[in-house]
Amino acid sequence: QVQLVESGGGLVQAGGSLRLSCAASGRSFSRYAMAWFRQAPGKEREFVAAITWSGSSTYSADSVQGRFTISRDNAKNTVYLQMNSLKPEDTAVYYCAAPSFSIAHMTDQGEYDYWGQGTQVTVSS
Repeated sequence: QVQLVESGGGLVQAGGSLRLSCAASGRSFSRYAMAWFRQAPGKEREFVAAITWSGSSTYSADSVQGRFTISRDNAKNTVYLQMNSLKPEDTAVYYCAAPSFSIAHMTDQGEYDYWGQGTQVTVSS
């Protein structure tokens, strides 16, 4: 059974940092892209960042560019999201996602088949 388990969320003041982790089990995703999405209260889930299987390329939403960094450790089957200079508008439940096979559109949540349960990030002003 495939599982994605996020951790590292919490409450932080504006300007602070958090590091999210997503540990995968049940299969290896070392040959596939992985991504982070988030959903704020009353809003639709949106793309945050994605990384290719090798880690050689990353993609980020305009709203987080320069502040968030996605990375991965294929040996640990884990993907990370380093979040710096956090803002109140970053408050959301953050989800990691993985596909069943190679995908073309890493920013499209419809491409992903496996999702974690989410971790809450709350940024106070």
